[in-house]
Amino acid sequence: MKALPITEEFLALATRVIWFEPPDVALRDVTHFMAYAFRYATHEDMKALRGVLSDDDLLEALAQAPPGIIDPRSWSYWHVVLGVFPAPAMPRREFGVGGSMERELNALAP
Repeated sequence: MKALPITEEFLALATRVIWFEPPDVALRDVTHFMAYAFRYATHEDMKALRGVLSDDDLLEALAQAPPGIIDPRSWSYWHVVLGVFPAPAMPRREFGVGGSMERELNALAP
């Protein structure tokens, strides 16, 4: 997937979409950034992003989206816009034995 340019326009966009991180940090992880953009970006924001990213890039970002960021309405909408209908199941958080939380905790263990 292409990197997003670090321009004043995209820094301002990042400030609106991922308000809890410095914008230059938010733009570095395109997949993570796009998950928030699919949910929170305005039509004008998405026009700017689509000027840089191809539909294939957007489909890749959807396919790799972390669970819990994109809401069901946005998930369905962007799949339809990008020609994927019906939309696949949304990414899900896994809890319990063998779930992603357990794998993350085990990775932190000494």
